Amino acid sequence: MSLYFILHLFTISFPLARSFEYRVEYYKKWIPLSMALAITAAIFILWDVIFTNLGVWGFNPKYLSGIYLVNLPIEEWLFFFTTPFASVFIYENVKYFIKQPISQRAANRVFLIVGTLLIVIAFIFHSQAYTFYNFLGAGILLVIHGIWIRSDYAGHFIVAYLFHLIPFFIVNGILTGSWIEEPIVWYNNAENFGIRLGTIPIEDSIYALFLLLLNITFYEFFKDLKARQEHN
Repeated sequence: MSLYFILHLFTISFPLARSFEYRVEYYKKWIPLSMALAITAAIFILWDVIFTNLGVWGFNPKYLSGIYLVNLPIEEWLFFFTTPFASVFIYENVKYFIKQPISQRAANRVFLIVGTLLIVIAFIFHSQAYTFYNFLGAGILLVIHGIWIRSDYAGHFIVAYLFHLIPFFIVNGILTGSWIEEPIVWYNNAENFGIRLGTIPIEDSIYALFLLLLNITFYEFFKDLKARQEHN
């Protein structure tokens, strides 16, 4: 069993075990969640394949099983399912236990400000592929939320994102080389800022925001759709 696969088991074990807990009842939300994960994973896996082929990042075979699909290790495919599964679990618990962390108006204003800032940074550093596409994608999604979607879950997302940074720094720290001899995932620093939080490229924190928000956007959409269908 590869180290990368063990990290997946670590990531998913607690959320999976607690999915049947009587208050949050996460298992009842698996249908809209699976639809959100599938759509978002398709987008991010395509991005991953392209950037891997371009040498923006890559993978250390020392920590992998050796099974590849479309030039990506099977463990990397799993990343786009196990990580969002655990992250949305955090989000659902935040929604249950923290009723109104930030007002809808304030949260969407934060989305708009941060999104605009990310878009500006993206174009300033347009020659660095990871920085540009990562910041641009996350920025556009935040601006769309801040101006058009204006969801009532924006405040819960902000709090959930901050909470999810705790396991993010542990798991992503190991992926990028913390506490092990070599990184599992390596980055070409010519395509990013070259600034690290420990061993983690600073862009990864925005990548995590982008991945989580896109999943939750589809997740909430499909949850509402399912609720309307059941009501009718």
